[in-house]
Amino acid sequence: MVQNSSIEYDVKCEIDTCKTYPVVTDNERGEVLCGGCGLVLLQNVPDISHESHGFTQEEFMTQTRTGPATTLTMHDRGLSTIIGNNVDSSGHVLSSKTKYEFVRLRIWDKRSKPRATSALNKAFTLLNAMKTKLAIPDNVAEHAAYIYRKAVSKKLTRGRTTASLIAASLYASCRDNNIPRTLDDVAKVGNIERKALSRDLRTLINRLDLKLGQYDIASFIVKISNNLNLKEKTKRDALDILRKSEDLEITSGKHPVAVAASSLYLSSIINGEKLSQKKFSDIAGISDVTIRNRIALIKKTLNLCI
Repeated sequence: MVQNSSIEYDVKCEIDTCKTYPVVTDNERGEVLCGGCGLVLLQNVPDISHESHGFTQEEFMTQTRTGPATTLTMHDRGLSTIIGNNVDSSGHVLSSKTKYEFVRLRIWDKRSKPRATSALNKAFTLLNAMKTKLAIPDNVAEHAAYIYRKAVSKKLTRGRTTASLIAASLYASCRDNNIPRTLDDVAKVGNIERKALSRDLRTLINRLDLKLGQYDIASFIVKISNNLNLKEKTKRDALDILRKSEDLEITSGKHPVAVAASSLYLSSIINGEKLSQKKFSDIAGISDVTIRNRIALIKKTLNLCI
């Protein structure tokens, strides 16, 4: 496809009669030509046109130019070399002898990969499964893969299970990006003990010098209220109770999920939505005794007559 150039190239034809003709760009060949005499003025011009968005596998295969973006959540960052199907470049089926040779090449290509590659592949397969179960965004999973790669480079995998270390990386990423997921949530989907997850998380924080802030308690209020199908006014009143509690500094050092569940329970009583503390305990994953203690503290501090 030949079209007039939309880019200001610092090239021009030296022939006087051609100076009045526009510069023409051939995007298929990557060349800039003189519009008068056809002289090639510039070669190997990079293609900077926009990517086509394909929403199906067929559109992706026919429209894309550069393939998918690189990602840390794949063991080879998405840059693997794959020995293709049993057809040649023109689409013709290979002979039986050539097929056998390519099968052997695939086998040896798989066997020749180092153990570190298979270990990363296993870890990121677990990460993708946990990301799907917890409905975590791709950017958070990307950050978790980055933390895990740093842990591998520091040789923190010795004496620790892959599942526990990748789960700790995912939780650290959630904390850093303020995605409301608790240790119990991550331990449950990772099929590991909470104690082991907490231990490996402390190791990552100390050895990698991670600076993880506290969760925003308001995000847990939204999460719990959505799971309980509470009214919007109940959610807003709970956020107001939480704001007043934070102003009086009674939330410092308290479990954020317990404070969120307690604020929601008080708000639900005020708005006539009668749900038991046991119901909030089951949804939030906090014991009803802890919720009861937080409720008593908030009622006493804010002078709520409920």
